[in-house]
Amino acid sequence: MRKRTKETKELHDKNFKKYGLDMNVFVSLTTAVLVLLFVGFVLLFPDYATTAINDIKQKVMTSYNWLFVLVINLTLVFLLFLGISKYGKTRIGGEYQKKEFSNFSWYAMLFSAGIGIGIFFWGIAEPIYHLSLPEPLQSGSVYDPFKIMYLHWGIHAWAVYGLVAIVLGYFTYNKGLPMSIRSVFYPILGDKIFGIIGDIIDTVSVLAVLFGLSTSLGLGAMQVNAGFNYIFGTPISPIIQLVIIVVITIFATMSVVSGLSKGIKILSEINIRLSSLLLLVILVIGPTGYILKTFVGSVTVYFKDFVNMGLYTASSADSISWQGAWTIFYWAWWISWSPFVGIFIAKISKGRTIRELVFGVIVLPSFIIFFAMTVLGATGFYLNETMNGVIVNAVNDNLATSLFVVIENVVSSDIVSMILALISLIAIVLFFVTSSDSGSLVVDSLTSGGRDHTPKGQRIFWAAMEGLIAAAVLLLGGAQGLNALQTVVIIVGLPFSLIFILMIYSLIVELRRENKKSSQ
Repeated sequence: MRKRTKETKELHDKNFKKYGLDMNVFVSLTTAVLVLLFVGFVLLFPDYATTAINDIKQKVMTSYNWLFVLVINLTLVFLLFLGISKYGKTRIGGEYQKKEFSNFSWYAMLFSAGIGIGIFFWGIAEPIYHLSLPEPLQSGSVYDPFKIMYLHWGIHAWAVYGLVAIVLGYFTYNKGLPMSIRSVFYPILGDKIFGIIGDIIDTVSVLAVLFGLSTSLGLGAMQVNAGFNYIFGTPISPIIQLVIIVVITIFATMSVVSGLSKGIKILSEINIRLSSLLLLVILVIGPTGYILKTFVGSVTVYFKDFVNMGLYTASSADSISWQGAWTIFYWAWWISWSPFVGIFIAKISKGRTIRELVFGVIVLPSFIIFFAMTVLGATGFYLNETMNGVIVNAVNDNLATSLFVVIENVVSSDIVSMILALISLIAIVLFFVTSSDSGSLVVDSLTSGGRDHTPKGQRIFWAAMEGLIAAAVLLLGGAQGLNALQTVVIIVGLPFSLIFILMIYSLIVELRRENKKSSQ
């Protein structure tokens, strides 16, 4: 397979090498045109665009909630099967491939590229929002809000990323196929993946990643602006947010040019240390006993209701609305982001076995997420109960500042409070930088046919493109424009959910074929 795919790749993968670039012509140009058309549509007709896109999203959320629930659970069950089966011994990159990164560096990059920023943004607010749940999800426990947060950010979410990472890592480093979503279809389509069909698949993947990262960058600018406003009194304005986008894009560009082993790795490690320090301080000076009690109780309720929550499919109008706004929103979001995070994890996972990826990507990150978000969420709950609803008011007033409100009220010293607020602000900025740089690396790989080594100018181009999209939509369309981008990402999750089923099928076919060959 390795020799045939290389020859076919050279035959079909036309690029821009003569211009100093190394891009797939169809994927790059089609992506650029579609992005520009969409941005123009949103900016010229914001009200119509928002209505049309939201109507489509509502249809996806209400009519296909069962499909998202099915795919997410099928993915998790399949990965657990892989982990305990004989196939779990298969090493990404071959039997003698050594690991490129230490466990600490590996996990640091996992968190920074994946769900890291959500810890600080939603750890405090989401349990507050889940004080009222659909009846089938209620257990009567005071820890129900936390178990739902765990459902959205834990094992199911990481299983989505784990599947893409394992499938693409195996097909790329063991079978010689390009690091792109098209490779998933090789057992079904053969060398046709190097033609127009593969180009279309990769184009959809690039759009999902670009829209997702641009949305995150725009929302991140608004959050950072809110943080500066809360700490320093800096005004909240589009100009300030533009400056923030430019600064984040510059740092992301410098990081992505440096590559995985330098910029991205170093920034990720710094970020993990800062975040851990912040959470540790809050744990120690905050309501420690309350936090630990909440964590143990919430994890217990989470696993007790694991199957019921995971398979829950709403049927009544109110419950459909709730599930669409929360659980289905998250399932679609993780699936849409899976080309980005999954490919990035695959790139940093050479030398690790499938079993290591299954349990390394699903188990430890989930428990760390659980504990980190509980430190923040339980502290917020405690302050809310003892200070007359201060956190509920903060969340309702400005969600982006809820972390700073917690820090202000949990620390008696103004100086310590200011130091912690600054640390948290730096950590949030670094999370966005590392998400942007790792995302740019993935977009660059997808638009170049899955190549690992591309010209630096090309990487700079894609990092700048994310910033430009976010800046244009934020400045001219405001929050409404960003919501439109975010909604598109959710809509893209629907066709990608079908690709997940094909991923499972393709990997089973190839692993069985390889196992049969090795046993002969």
